[in-house]
Amino acid sequence: MGNFYIEHEYWFAVFQLVLAMLGMGATLTVADFRKVLLQPKAVSSGSLIQLLLVPLVAFVFIQVFGIVGGVAVGIALIAAIPGGTVSNIFTHFARGNVPLSITITALTTLACLATTPLILEVLISQYMPDNFVMPRGQIMQEIALTLLLPLVMGMFLLRVLPGIAAQFSKWCVRASLFGIVMIVVGSSQSGRLDIEAFGHSNVLLIILLILVLALASWLVCRLLGLSSADATAIDMEVIVRNVNLGFMLKASLFPAVIGKVDPIGDMVLFSLLLYGGLQMLLAPALIGLRRRKQQMISE
Repeated sequence: MGNFYIEHEYWFAVFQLVLAMLGMGATLTVADFRKVLLQPKAVSSGSLIQLLLVPLVAFVFIQVFGIVGGVAVGIALIAAIPGGTVSNIFTHFARGNVPLSITITALTTLACLATTPLILEVLISQYMPDNFVMPRGQIMQEIALTLLLPLVMGMFLLRVLPGIAAQFSKWCVRASLFGIVMIVVGSSQSGRLDIEAFGHSNVLLIILLILVLALASWLVCRLLGLSSADATAIDMEVIVRNVNLGFMLKASLFPAVIGKVDPIGDMVLFSLLLYGGLQMLLAPALIGLRRRKQQMISE
């Protein structure tokens, strides 16, 4: 399994990302985007927080702690990718503004076609080898083919076959989660997930990063005077990143090669997997806090 995964790592990443976006697209309609006109403040605020505040926090984080190498690249990838489809589900459970969450996810997913390569170039170009050239065109092409095209295809399916769209979306998401499990298993069996090599201090840095992002989003939403439901949606968008896209970009920028040691690529992969696990722990904790707060208000 280890060697097979290394040979096909990129396609494992593409598989789970395409299915996740197909599943998301099958829940979206053009009407969801029209909601932007009805709540411009919340949508514009949430989108700008995603596209500007999160990369800024990552930049400051990298500079303050002097982070270099694979961990810096991993943090940059986390900041450069948009929110994931799971954020919409968590927003629902937290009784937040689900249409707002879906709209911000869709808008930032479209925007990342241009912003992702730009953010990566600004944040990590100094940590790459001297002969490294950021493949902007390749990144944009891969985002278009593995992110935007499946999203549009899913939306088209919902329009022409609405009766099966919900079930289709459910199975796509399940298959995508299976793809992530295969990435974890394949990486582990190939010896590329080594917590000792990653370093316990770096684990603490990733934990601190997600907490700082959550705090920054909460503070900005309060300063902007957004409603609790809108703030909940934006917080979930900031915390729950599209780690699926991160896996695909990692596999593209740092492809695994059998018999070749790749410490930077391994550190990037570990950073993404660790953040992905942490967001799945922090988001449910926030759901509990939000629901408890709403229950106290209603009483």
